[in-house]
Amino acid sequence: MTEKTQPPAYGPHSASADLPTQYTPADVEGKLYERWVERGYFTADAKSEKEPYAIVIPPPNVTGSLHLGHAFEHTLIDALTRRKRMQGFETLWQPGMDHAGIATQNVVERELAKEGKSRHDLGREAFVERVWQWKAESGGQISGQMRRLGDGVDWARERFTMDDGLSRAVQTIFKRLFDDGLIYRAERIINWCPRCLTAISDIEVEYQEDDGELVSIRYGEGEDTLVVATTRAETMLGDTAVAVHPDDERYAHLVGRTVRLPLTDRSIPVVADEHVDPAFGTGAVKVTPAHDPNDFEIGRRHGLPQLTIMDEHAIITAHGPFLGLDRLEARSAVVAALRAEGRIVDEKRPYRHSVGHCSRCKTTIEPRLSMQWWVRVAPLAKAAGDAVRDGRVTIHPKEMSSRYFEWVDNLHDWCISRQLWWGHRIPVWYGPAGETVCVGPDEEPPSGAGWHQETDVLDTWFSSGLWPFSTLGWPERTDSLAKFYPNSVLVTGYDILFFWVARMMMFGLYAMDGVPPFHTIALHGMVRDQFGKKMSKSFGNAVNPLDWMDTYGSDAVRFTLARGANPGVDVPIGEDWVQASRNFANKIWNATRFALLNGATVEGDLPSPEEMSATDRWILSRLNSVVAEVDAYYDDYQFAKLSDALFHFAWDEVFDWYVELSKTTFAAGGRPAEVSRRVLGEVLDVTLRLLHPVTPFVTDELWTTLTSGESVVVAAWPEDSGFRDPAAEREIGTVRQVVTEVRRFRADQGLQPGQRVPAALDLTGAPALAAHEEAIRSLLRLQPAEEGFTATATLPVAGATVALDLSGAIDFEAERKRLTKDLAAAEKELAQTTAKLGNEAFLAKAPDHVVDKIRARRATAEADITRIQAQLAKLP
Repeated sequence: MTEKTQPPAYGPHSASADLPTQYTPADVEGKLYERWVERGYFTADAKSEKEPYAIVIPPPNVTGSLHLGHAFEHTLIDALTRRKRMQGFETLWQPGMDHAGIATQNVVERELAKEGKSRHDLGREAFVERVWQWKAESGGQISGQMRRLGDGVDWARERFTMDDGLSRAVQTIFKRLFDDGLIYRAERIINWCPRCLTAISDIEVEYQEDDGELVSIRYGEGEDTLVVATTRAETMLGDTAVAVHPDDERYAHLVGRTVRLPLTDRSIPVVADEHVDPAFGTGAVKVTPAHDPNDFEIGRRHGLPQLTIMDEHAIITAHGPFLGLDRLEARSAVVAALRAEGRIVDEKRPYRHSVGHCSRCKTTIEPRLSMQWWVRVAPLAKAAGDAVRDGRVTIHPKEMSSRYFEWVDNLHDWCISRQLWWGHRIPVWYGPAGETVCVGPDEEPPSGAGWHQETDVLDTWFSSGLWPFSTLGWPERTDSLAKFYPNSVLVTGYDILFFWVARMMMFGLYAMDGVPPFHTIALHGMVRDQFGKKMSKSFGNAVNPLDWMDTYGSDAVRFTLARGANPGVDVPIGEDWVQASRNFANKIWNATRFALLNGATVEGDLPSPEEMSATDRWILSRLNSVVAEVDAYYDDYQFAKLSDALFHFAWDEVFDWYVELSKTTFAAGGRPAEVSRRVLGEVLDVTLRLLHPVTPFVTDELWTTLTSGESVVVAAWPEDSGFRDPAAEREIGTVRQVVTEVRRFRADQGLQPGQRVPAALDLTGAPALAAHEEAIRSLLRLQPAEEGFTATATLPVAGATVALDLSGAIDFEAERKRLTKDLAAAEKELAQTTAKLGNEAFLAKAPDHVVDKIRARRATAEADITRIQAQLAKLP
């Protein structure tokens, strides 16, 4: 085991007096966390000579509160940093929050609406002041909730994407990108939210299947007729062409000619473009360059006019009978007018199709031609892809790499301007003669008549893309930047691989001279309910993790989340699982308390193996195997497996077997008891340190009581000493087999767990068990066989024979009746399920999950019959 400061000597019962008889998380967690922070355990020293280990928090929105997804992600990050801290690294878990442009502006605008005001009533400067005021009063409640969870972040370094340092970083990188020709202004089709009144990026659009109407419309007259289909009939008011494929012979005679656009006094050309799929629909498509991204490209290729027919609120601006209508009202009105003219060829209603919605407010997105600011991503995205391909950055699990490449290899230029007031205002000034000047953080903006700054702000993901280095003081070359960049690992959900991870990769490589922002990207899944369904308030299955923490303790919530965390896979979680983790925390508490009451100690060196019993050697051998196993799982980000390994080792092997097997040793006293007390102290010491990163509170309370050490937070991480004893493991394995088989037999016979019965043990076939006879009898409640003993049941197990006299313990006739009744029920169940599975008509109609359930019932019935028949055969 690892070296550690030895505590002062104490008597067998003194430490246990410090532990209450029951574990109450509320009495422990708050005071422990404040102690950890006050002692500076989480403070990172940029001048330390220790090897650095740095992780950034995925910055939660300032508008947010701790949801189960946060709790899940924070648990994983905290476990990694706590382990590395114990391993002697200089750890930094960087905290902070994102200003969340659209979301925060919406919150404050709703508050203003309650007062009967809008942001325009206040003006830009006063509105921004109002947002800062809201942030100071109401924003950032998540920080207090992070403390509840036990997040070991360096609070002294907490950052906000709108603070002065990060704003300087934003202005610096904008200026560099602009000067390098990687930021430009252009009129393009963007995703426009008529509710938020701003452009949003492609990755902020959520697509869902909606019911719509597919309308086929006849354009032109006589032989000059084409039929086009659309789900957005109102956009025909902005059509400037009809496109067909160059090789489509059906329309060859029309290419280069014009057709009349219904409901208007315009004629529009028929153009040939390879973008058109001649096999889809009629093979002719309407072209609306100002309101569709594909049509925009067709329009550019053919020099078509770009007619904008809606304003920013999606209200029709085209002159005519539809002027002033909302787009949905206009859609119905346009279809009605076309029907009246006899232009409707076909209508499909309802028509299910994929429709983009604003991820913030769920309003249907409107493609809109707009002058915006863009990042030219091609060289940045190539660098981000190359960093993973050449091994500088590893994505874990590796199968997620394909998603990453699919994104960065096909990335379109990024629209970074937002028509908001809250955010980083774009540092560009326009002059009276059409000048455009980009201003860096140390430069004075131009002034004088006619000069004004760009009114748009930057996409929130622009500033959060700088997070791994802006939080460390960039663009200044600070000690923190030199020490902690690049970060060791990024832990985040696969759902923001495109939103955030790709942005950080592009900006980090660009700003930091080709050095990526992290060595490893460890992706996790989404938290779902116990049935695998997405958690949502609208579904009624959303969970406030604080409620579970109040009821079961933070350790129970953390352990449950970690135990479900397989890399890149969604995590189902239910309250009963949190309850089971609370039981585990209680088990740890009670077992440690028992050990202290029986004199378990960490004082002095471990006795030599020669002094130890096979039971002692077995548990130490298993302990070292578990240390190695847990280390391997941590290095592979296998949180579920490491948590499961610790759970089964602690509960099954330490508490249920080693402690129980040692009771007879403790009772006998002498040197063997002293040895076992020291071994038990060692096992608990190491087990608590192994458990600490995932369950920090209960382990610190127990470890400091057990060892009198300062805190397990800064204790040494256990190391595998290399000690293994396969012979002891086999010997104790045989003991466990005997005890387990006899316990099963007792249960089958209806004996109560504490009921004592006379028994004779013949261990000639398993001589190694002789040393454990007293423990075996104690665990199995077996009395010695006295004169006149008559065996009514004999069990051969692992080379030993256990003979029991059950004559005075069981009413055999009543037991036979009970088992016979159970057998009849099992046989009836088998007959019914077999009949159903033999019914071809049933199998043809029943869903797969129903058939599988019946198959499972039949298998259970078969197993029950075998078990009951065996029990009946054993009755005398």
